[in-house]
Amino acid sequence: MEELEEKKPLMLRRRVGRGGGDANLPTRQQSFKRDVEHAAAETFLLTHLAFKLLRYLGFWHLTGGDFEADCNLVVNASCDGNVAKGSKMQHAYCYRNAMVGYRWIMRFLALACYAMLLMPGFLQVGYYYFFSSQVRRSVVYGDQPRNRLDLYLPIYTDGLKPVVAFVTGGAWIIGYKAWGALLGQRLAERDVIVACIDYRNFPQGTVSDMVKDVSQGISFVFNNIANYGGDPNRIYLVGQSAGAHIAACALMEQAIKESAGQEGISWRVSQIKTYFGISGGYNIFNLVDHFHCRGLYRSIFLSIMEGEQSLGRVSPEVMVQEPQNKNVVSLLPRTVLLHGTADYSIPSEASKTYCDALRRVGAQAELILYKGKSHTDLFLQDPLRGGRDELLEDILSFIHEGDMEALAKDAEASPRKRLVPEFMLRSAHEVSPF
Repeated sequence: MEELEEKKPLMLRRRVGRGGGDANLPTRQQSFKRDVEHAAAETFLLTHLAFKLLRYLGFWHLTGGDFEADCNLVVNASCDGNVAKGSKMQHAYCYRNAMVGYRWIMRFLALACYAMLLMPGFLQVGYYYFFSSQVRRSVVYGDQPRNRLDLYLPIYTDGLKPVVAFVTGGAWIIGYKAWGALLGQRLAERDVIVACIDYRNFPQGTVSDMVKDVSQGISFVFNNIANYGGDPNRIYLVGQSAGAHIAACALMEQAIKESAGQEGISWRVSQIKTYFGISGGYNIFNLVDHFHCRGLYRSIFLSIMEGEQSLGRVSPEVMVQEPQNKNVVSLLPRTVLLHGTADYSIPSEASKTYCDALRRVGAQAELILYKGKSHTDLFLQDPLRGGRDELLEDILSFIHEGDMEALAKDAEASPRKRLVPEFMLRSAHEVSPF
C-alpha cells in the first residue's frame, strides 16, 4: 500500500481540507479568473512593447543613426544654403528607412508563414500548457511585471526530482516563458521538473535588467523548488539562443559576487550542477556586425547591450579570459554547449570559441555539434517531428549521469509522437527567418 501511495499521480495527491476541497489550491473559478486577469495584463504589456519596438525600428535606419540626428543634418544642410545637398540627404534617409521597413516586413511575413506551418504542433503544445494539471503558470518570483515563471511537474512524486531552470531565447526582444512549453513537457515526461523563467525584454529593459531578472528567478528556484518536489541539490541551468547568453552572464555575475565575498547572496554558482548553452552567443563583439546584416540593426543591438563601452562586461567569453577573473572562473559549473552546424542566426563558431576559451583557463567545458541543424531545428522542428530527439537525449544523459535506474528508463522510453507532418516541417525550415 505504501508503494502504491508513492506512485499516485501528483494531481491525485493534493491535501484535502475539512470541507472536502483542496486546502492548498484556489478554486477552479478563482484560478480561471486569475488566469484571465493575468492574460489581459500580459496582452496589454506585450502590445505596448510591440508598438514601442516598432517606433524604434521606424526611427533607426540601416546605417545605425537615429531619426532626430538625420533630421538635423538635413535641416542644417538646407539652412546653409546647400539645398541640393539637403535634398540628396533627405532622399538617402528616406531610402534607407524604406529598406529597413521592407526588410522587417519581409521577416515578419516569413515569421508568420513559419508559425502557420508549425501551427498543428503549437496548438497541441498550447492545449497542454493551458489545461494540463502538471503546469503551474505564472508563479511570481519578483516585483517586476515580467518576474514570473512556469513550472512543469512530472506526474509521479516518488522522491525528489532533478530540476532544470530554463531561460528562453527571443533575440532579447521577443522572449517569453511560454516558448519553453515544448521542452518543459518533454523533460517532465522524463521525471525532471522544469522552471521556465520569464524576464524583461527590450525596450522594457536592457541586458542588465534581463540578467538581474534571470538571477532572481534562479534564486527563487533554489529557495522554493523543494515545495514542488524538486531536489535543491540537483539543479541544472539551461539557456537557448539569447537566453543562453543571458544565463551565462548571470553565472559570471554571480561568480564575481561570490569571489569578492559579497554578502547577501541568495544562491551560489556551485549549486548549479551543469550549465547547458543551446545555440548561444557569448562574445558580443563578434556578433554586432553579424546581427546587423541579419536585420537586428547595430543601433538597436547596442542599445540592448547598453552601448559599445559595455560589450566587454556582457561577453562571457571575454570575461573568463581576463586575468582578474582567474578565481571567478574556478567557481563556474561544468559547461555543455550544444549547437547546430547550419545555424545562421548565431553561427556554431560562437559556441566553439567559448568552449575553447573556457578550456584554456581551466574550466570544465564540452561542445556538442549537430551536423546540418539550424537555429530552430534543435529546439522546435526536431521535437515536433517526434521519434528520437538528439538534443533532449544528450541533456538527459548529463542530468541522469550516475543514476542507473533513470538511464534505464530513458533507454526504454517510447518515441514521442509526431505533432507536425514532415512536408510542413521541411517548408518551415525553408521559410524560417531565424
